[in-house]
Amino acid sequence: MAYIVLIFFTGLSAGIVARIRGNSFLLWFAIGFVLPLFGTIAALLYRRDSEVPKRECPECGNQVAIHDQVCMKCGRDLEWTQDLTLPAQ
Repeated sequence: MAYIVLIFFTGLSAGIVARIRGNSFLLWFAIGFVLPLFGTIAALLYRRDSEVPKRECPECGNQVAIHDQVCMKCGRDLEWTQDLTLPAQ
């Protein structure tokens, strides 16, 4: 029983850390639950989604991360460009 409580709270801590950093709570909760302590450390070291450079889709105008190859809104295949829109601060 004590182990169940421990892994629940390590999952919770990983999820909270990830949410503060702008990432998915549920995904990092699951990682922290399955990999106690490592999940929280990984959530601390993982990139912030809000700091990823963005670019605009030429078809629908949606802001997509620079590393995305396909626009998630309209499905257009995006070409690599050097023109970046920095995230709002």
